[in-house]
Amino acid sequence: MALTNVSEPTRRRILQVCVRLFLEKGYKKTTMIEILRESSASNSSFQNIFHTKDGVLFELVEFMFSNQFSMARSITGNLPPVCVYATETAIQLTLTELNENLREIYIEAYTQPNIVDYIQHHTARELEVIFGPYLPELTSEDFYLLDIGSSGMMRSYMARKCDHYFTLERKIRRFLDMSLTVYHVPPEEREEILAYVESLDLRSAAEQAL
Repeated sequence: MALTNVSEPTRRRILQVCVRLFLEKGYKKTTMIEILRESSASNSSFQNIFHTKDGVLFELVEFMFSNQFSMARSITGNLPPVCVYATETAIQLTLTELNENLREIYIEAYTQPNIVDYIQHHTARELEVIFGPYLPELTSEDFYLLDIGSSGMMRSYMARKCDHYFTLERKIRRFLDMSLTVYHVPPEEREEILAYVESLDLRSAAEQAL
């Protein structure tokens, strides 16, 4: 549905309220009654714009992924595109350790079929550009199928909380080493990329992405 000039302020207000409530209470514990009350929106207005609470989550995921890739590109500058992938991935994993309710948002996004389908198609396009030179024989469909597997790994890594033995740094290194291996990045280059990511202040970058 195309938004009118009247509904756009309501849309922004609902999104702002949902972000705050999702981070404070969690996605599942936030009720429609709370969203409508705190955004001063009517139920009919909400349904016309988002249809359901899941519709809000879908739009937030679109914004989050676009923002994370943009931030990764601004951080990496003129470095090879593979560094953008590694940085964006590291920011995602770091974000889930900043706030348990944010972890829930990511896991929910990687669980809901329509949202994870968007993530996989969106990411597959990025992967083809980034890793196409390493795997020139692969098609767009191949990269999409590869991302189905890597997005499943990402969900599992996000769900596993860091502890004394499985630190955030170790989690990021293990995930990136596996994924870069899958995309045929040579061992020497993998180590250079991992060293670069480990030199970044990922917690500050993740906080800016919120």
